[in-house]
Amino acid sequence: MTFSVVARDEATGQLGVATATHAYGVGPVANHARAGVGVVATQSFVEVSYGPLGLDRMAAGIAPDRALAALLSADADREIRQVAFVDASGAVAEHTGAQCVPSCGSVVTGSSITIGNMLDNDRVLPAMSEAYATAEGDFANRLLAALEAGDKAGGDVRGRMSASLRVVAAEPALRPWEGTVYDLRADFDSDPLGSLRTSLRISNAYRVFFDAVFAPGIVTGPTPLDGDALENALVGLAATQRDLGEDREPTLWQGVLLLRSGETDRGCALIAEAIAVRPRFAAFVDGLARVGAIPLTADQVLERAKR
Repeated sequence: MTFSVVARDEATGQLGVATATHAYGVGPVANHARAGVGVVATQSFVEVSYGPLGLDRMAAGIAPDRALAALLSADADREIRQVAFVDASGAVAEHTGAQCVPSCGSVVTGSSITIGNMLDNDRVLPAMSEAYATAEGDFANRLLAALEAGDKAGGDVRGRMSASLRVVAAEPALRPWEGTVYDLRADFDSDPLGSLRTSLRISNAYRVFFDAVFAPGIVTGPTPLDGDALENALVGLAATQRDLGEDREPTLWQGVLLLRSGETDRGCALIAEAIAVRPRFAAFVDGLARVGAIPLTADQVLERAKR
């Protein structure tokens, strides 16, 4: 009832898993990943425990084939399961039980696996594997391209509902909340892959946004950005603005950074532009002024912008 791609990126060492299905909220159920350890897809009358237990075994240095075999041996319903493991070295293992509903199976190519069941036809998995191998762009885009190719080839015979994409770092995370590169989901959608594609684009845009604004000290610190650091932040926010379109928050933050740096006229003009599109930004600007992040209130900004 699901098709997935599970892989290690040879260029970066990142690990990723992406899944689409005609079932609600596939991500937390089917996709499991741990930075510097491995990734797991578990599906077909899914047993979720293959994910965390498989990752625990790979973290302990057990090879994917041995880790998967141990879990299968303890599962009385293994013939209805479908599971794929890839570890941080690129070693792989997969299982498609004899009672998985056809079309079903897997394609293993190097350190990638495409795997699926209840598929429309036998072309789905080869199409996914080919797309992953040949798609342009970074690792996350290649994983998503594989799902899109599988869907185009027929996908889940029952239709579409949810999709998920997870990518983790090549190296183990020092702290539990670190190491996730992407964790994107469309839980209930008539076009889950289209939504996932949009989420990936916006996620990349906001990654630049967060680096430009929310890194410690940029807005809250006593010393404003200047020189190359300021210009780099402004360029990043401009790129984010192009991706977000009508949402003018990146423009607002460009103005804030300029205002903090002493470029008052440029800063006020950009903040006023954002407020014109979304008047409620004025209250936010007043809040920044009250905590000392910027030297002017919204009324003062708007008055200055009129000059």
